[in-house]
Amino acid sequence: MTSDAPLRLAIFDCDGTLVDSQADICAAMDAAFATAGLTPPDRAATRRIVGLSLHEAMRRLHPEGGDRDHAALAGYYKDAFRARREAGAVAEPLYDGIAALVEELADAGWLLGVATGKSDRGLAHCLATHGLAGHFVTLQTADRHPSKPHPSMVEACLEATGASAAHTAMIGDTAYDMEMARNAGIRAFGVDWGYHDPAELFDAGAEAVATTMVELRALLKGME
Repeated sequence: MTSDAPLRLAIFDCDGTLVDSQADICAAMDAAFATAGLTPPDRAATRRIVGLSLHEAMRRLHPEGGDRDHAALAGYYKDAFRARREAGAVAEPLYDGIAALVEELADAGWLLGVATGKSDRGLAHCLATHGLAGHFVTLQTADRHPSKPHPSMVEACLEATGASAAHTAMIGDTAYDMEMARNAGIRAFGVDWGYHDPAELFDAGAEAVATTMVELRALLKGME
Protein backbone atom coordinates (compact mmCIF):
# COMPACT_ATOMS: atom_id res chain seq x y z
CA MET A 1 0.00 0.00 0.00
CA THR A 2 1.20 3.52 -0.73
CA SER A 3 1.71 6.07 2.01
CA ASP A 4 -1.46 7.93 1.03
CA ALA A 5 -3.62 4.78 0.95
CA PRO A 6 -6.29 4.44 3.62
CA LEU A 7 -5.58 2.28 6.63
CA ARG A 8 -6.61 -1.33 6.03
CA LEU A 9 -7.61 -3.44 9.03
CA ALA A 10 -8.06 -7.22 9.09
CA ILE A 11 -9.68 -8.54 12.26
CA PHE A 12 -9.25 -12.27 12.83
CA ASP A 13 -11.25 -14.58 15.02
CA CYS A 14 -8.93 -16.95 16.90
CA ASP A 15 -10.46 -20.38 17.66
CA GLY A 16 -11.34 -22.09 14.39
CA THR A 17 -9.75 -19.36 12.27
CA LEU A 18 -6.16 -18.87 13.42
CA VAL A 19 -5.86 -22.06 15.49
CA ASP A 20 -7.60 -25.41 15.71
CA SER A 21 -8.44 -25.48 19.39
CA GLN A 22 -11.42 -27.80 19.37
CA ALA A 23 -9.68 -30.66 21.20
CA ASP A 24 -8.70 -28.41 24.11
CA ILE A 25 -12.08 -26.66 24.24
CA CYS A 26 -14.00 -29.93 24.21
CA ALA A 27 -11.78 -31.46 26.90
CA ALA A 28 -12.18 -28.43 29.18
CA MET A 29 -15.94 -28.37 28.58
CA ASP A 30 -16.22 -32.06 29.45
CA ALA A 31 -14.31 -31.42 32.67
CA ALA A 32 -16.46 -28.39 33.56
CA PHE A 33 -19.72 -30.28 33.23
CA ALA A 34 -18.33 -33.29 35.12
CA THR A 35 -17.24 -31.00 37.98
CA ALA A 36 -20.80 -29.65 38.12
CA GLY A 37 -22.18 -33.19 38.24
CA LEU A 38 -23.74 -32.85 34.80
CA THR A 39 -23.53 -34.99 31.69
CA PRO A 40 -21.08 -33.29 29.32
CA PRO A 41 -22.61 -32.01 26.09
CA ASP A 42 -22.05 -33.79 22.82
CA ARG A 43 -18.79 -32.55 21.35
CA ALA A 44 -20.57 -31.40 18.21
CA ALA A 45 -22.68 -29.15 20.44
CA THR A 46 -19.53 -27.81 22.11
CA ARG A 47 -18.00 -26.95 18.74
CA ARG A 48 -21.18 -25.04 17.88
CA ILE A 49 -20.65 -22.54 20.70
CA VAL A 50 -16.97 -21.79 20.02
CA GLY A 51 -16.61 -18.03 19.72
CA LEU A 52 -19.30 -17.07 22.19
CA SER A 53 -18.52 -15.69 25.64
CA LEU A 54 -18.41 -18.42 28.27
CA HIS A 55 -21.60 -17.36 30.01
CA GLU A 56 -23.54 -17.34 26.74
CA ALA A 57 -21.97 -20.66 25.74
CA MET A 58 -23.05 -22.26 29.02
CA ARG A 59 -26.55 -20.83 28.65
CA ARG A 60 -26.88 -22.58 25.31
CA LEU A 61 -25.30 -25.84 26.41
CA HIS A 62 -27.23 -26.02 29.69
CA PRO A 63 -30.54 -24.24 29.01
CA GLU A 64 -32.15 -25.84 32.06
CA GLY A 65 -29.79 -23.94 34.37
CA GLY A 66 -29.99 -20.42 35.72
CA ASP A 67 -27.48 -17.60 35.80
CA ARG A 68 -25.71 -19.01 38.87
CA ASP A 69 -25.37 -22.40 37.20
CA HIS A 70 -23.96 -20.83 34.05
CA ALA A 71 -21.53 -18.70 36.04
CA ALA A 72 -20.35 -21.79 37.94
CA LEU A 73 -19.87 -23.76 34.73
CA ALA A 74 -17.89 -20.88 33.23
CA GLY A 75 -15.64 -20.89 36.28
CA TYR A 76 -15.13 -24.64 36.11
CA TYR A 77 -14.27 -24.34 32.41
CA LYS A 78 -11.66 -21.66 33.11
CA ASP A 79 -10.15 -23.81 35.84
CA ALA A 80 -10.02 -26.85 33.57
CA PHE A 81 -8.46 -24.97 30.68
CA ARG A 82 -5.92 -23.33 32.99
CA ALA A 83 -4.96 -26.70 34.42
CA ARG A 84 -4.42 -28.09 30.92
CA ARG A 85 -2.28 -25.08 30.02
CA GLU A 86 -0.17 -25.36 33.17
CA ALA A 87 0.31 -29.08 32.48
CA GLY A 88 1.53 -28.29 28.97
CA ALA A 89 -1.42 -30.13 27.46
CA VAL A 90 -2.84 -27.24 25.40
CA ALA A 91 -1.81 -27.53 21.74
CA GLU A 92 -3.99 -25.13 19.69
CA PRO A 93 -2.05 -25.68 16.43
CA LEU A 94 -2.08 -22.98 13.79
CA TYR A 95 -3.91 -23.81 10.61
CA ASP A 96 -1.51 -24.40 7.73
CA GLY A 97 -0.57 -21.15 6.04
CA ILE A 98 -1.92 -18.79 8.73
CA ALA A 99 1.49 -17.66 9.99
CA ALA A 100 2.68 -16.85 6.46
CA LEU A 101 -0.54 -14.98 5.70
CA VAL A 102 -0.32 -12.90 8.87
CA GLU A 103 3.31 -12.01 8.14
CA GLU A 104 2.51 -11.15 4.52
CA LEU A 105 -0.35 -8.86 5.49
CA ALA A 106 1.77 -7.11 8.13
CA ASP A 107 4.59 -6.63 5.63
CA ALA A 108 2.09 -5.17 3.16
CA GLY A 109 1.10 -2.51 5.66
CA TRP A 110 -2.13 -3.98 6.97
CA LEU A 111 -3.18 -3.36 10.54
CA LEU A 112 -4.12 -6.63 12.20
CA GLY A 113 -6.45 -7.33 15.11
CA VAL A 114 -8.12 -10.20 16.92
CA ALA A 115 -11.72 -10.38 18.15
CA THR A 116 -12.28 -13.58 20.11
CA GLY A 117 -14.32 -15.31 22.75
CA LYS A 118 -11.06 -16.22 24.49
CA SER A 119 -9.90 -14.50 27.65
CA ASP A 120 -7.06 -11.95 27.59
CA ARG A 121 -4.77 -14.51 29.17
CA GLY A 122 -5.76 -17.28 26.81
CA LEU A 123 -5.28 -15.17 23.70
CA ALA A 124 -1.95 -13.79 24.87
CA HIS A 125 -0.69 -17.32 25.56
CA CYS A 126 -1.89 -18.57 22.18
CA LEU A 127 -0.29 -15.78 20.15
CA ALA A 128 2.96 -15.86 22.13
CA THR A 129 3.22 -19.63 21.72
CA HIS A 130 3.10 -19.25 17.95
CA GLY A 131 5.29 -16.14 17.77
CA LEU A 132 2.52 -14.00 16.30
CA ALA A 133 1.87 -11.51 19.11
CA GLY A 134 3.98 -8.77 17.56
CA HIS A 135 1.90 -8.66 14.38
CA PHE A 136 -1.39 -7.68 16.04
CA VAL A 137 -2.01 -4.09 17.09
CA THR A 138 -5.39 -4.56 18.77
CA LEU A 139 -6.63 -7.55 20.77
CA GLN A 140 -10.26 -7.69 21.87
CA THR A 141 -11.56 -10.52 24.04
CA ALA A 142 -14.61 -11.70 25.95
CA ASP A 143 -13.05 -10.32 29.15
CA ARG A 144 -13.96 -6.77 28.12
CA HIS A 145 -16.88 -7.07 25.73
CA PRO A 146 -20.36 -8.52 25.29
CA SER A 147 -20.52 -11.86 23.48
CA LYS A 148 -20.49 -12.04 19.72
CA PRO A 149 -22.43 -11.11 17.61
CA HIS A 150 -22.53 -7.79 19.49
CA PRO A 151 -20.32 -5.34 17.52
CA SER A 152 -18.41 -4.07 20.57
CA MET A 153 -15.15 -5.89 19.81
CA VAL A 154 -15.07 -4.65 16.23
CA GLU A 155 -15.90 -1.12 17.32
CA ALA A 156 -13.00 -1.23 19.78
CA CYS A 157 -10.65 -2.41 17.01
CA LEU A 158 -11.73 0.49 14.81
CA GLU A 159 -11.26 3.01 17.60
CA ALA A 160 -7.85 1.62 18.56
CA THR A 161 -6.47 1.69 15.03
CA GLY A 162 -8.20 4.65 13.42
CA ALA A 163 -9.28 2.49 10.49
CA SER A 164 -12.67 3.11 8.92
CA ALA A 165 -15.40 0.50 8.72
CA ALA A 166 -15.27 0.74 4.93
CA HIS A 167 -11.66 -0.48 4.90
CA THR A 168 -11.99 -3.18 7.55
CA ALA A 169 -12.76 -6.89 7.24
CA MET A 170 -13.65 -9.55 9.77
CA ILE A 171 -12.27 -13.03 9.09
CA GLY A 172 -13.94 -15.85 10.98
CA ASP A 173 -15.29 -19.37 10.89
CA THR A 174 -18.66 -18.98 12.62
CA ALA A 175 -21.99 -17.32 12.00
CA TYR A 176 -21.32 -15.24 15.13
CA ASP A 177 -18.31 -13.66 13.42
CA MET A 178 -20.26 -12.85 10.28
CA GLU A 179 -23.17 -11.40 12.25
CA MET A 180 -20.78 -9.31 14.34
CA ALA A 181 -19.16 -7.93 11.20
CA ARG A 182 -22.51 -7.01 9.69
CA ASN A 183 -23.65 -5.44 12.96
CA ALA A 184 -20.52 -3.27 12.90
CA GLY A 185 -20.84 -2.36 9.21
CA ILE A 186 -17.58 -3.96 8.05
CA ARG A 187 -16.76 -6.59 5.40
CA ALA A 188 -17.43 -10.20 6.43
CA PHE A 189 -15.19 -12.97 5.07
CA GLY A 190 -15.72 -16.54 6.23
CA VAL A 191 -13.32 -19.48 6.23
CA ASP A 192 -14.40 -23.08 5.80
CA TRP A 193 -11.77 -24.78 7.97
CA GLY A 194 -13.43 -23.98 11.29
CA TYR A 195 -16.57 -24.99 13.16
CA HIS A 196 -19.57 -23.75 11.15
CA ASP A 197 -20.59 -24.82 7.66
CA PRO A 198 -20.14 -22.39 4.74
CA ALA A 199 -23.92 -22.29 4.21
CA GLU A 200 -24.34 -20.98 7.76
CA LEU A 201 -21.71 -18.32 7.15
CA PHE A 202 -23.47 -17.11 4.03
CA ASP A 203 -26.82 -17.12 5.82
CA ALA A 204 -25.26 -14.97 8.55
CA GLY A 205 -24.04 -12.38 6.06
CA ALA A 206 -20.67 -13.58 4.77
CA GLU A 207 -19.67 -11.79 1.58
CA ALA A 208 -17.48 -14.76 0.62
CA VAL A 209 -16.11 -17.93 2.21
CA ALA A 210 -12.49 -18.87 1.56
CA THR A 211 -11.57 -22.53 1.26
CA THR A 212 -7.79 -21.91 1.18
CA MET A 213 -5.32 -19.32 2.44
CA VAL A 214 -4.74 -18.31 -1.17
CA GLU A 215 -8.44 -17.52 -1.55
CA LEU A 216 -8.47 -15.58 1.71
CA ARG A 217 -5.46 -13.52 0.64
CA ALA A 218 -7.18 -12.78 -2.67
CA LEU A 219 -10.29 -11.54 -0.86
CA LEU A 220 -8.19 -9.19 1.25
CA LYS A 221 -6.06 -8.09 -1.69
CA GLY A 222 -9.27 -7.00 -3.37
CA MET A 223 -9.56 -4.35 -0.65
CA GLU A 224 -6.14 -2.83 -1.38
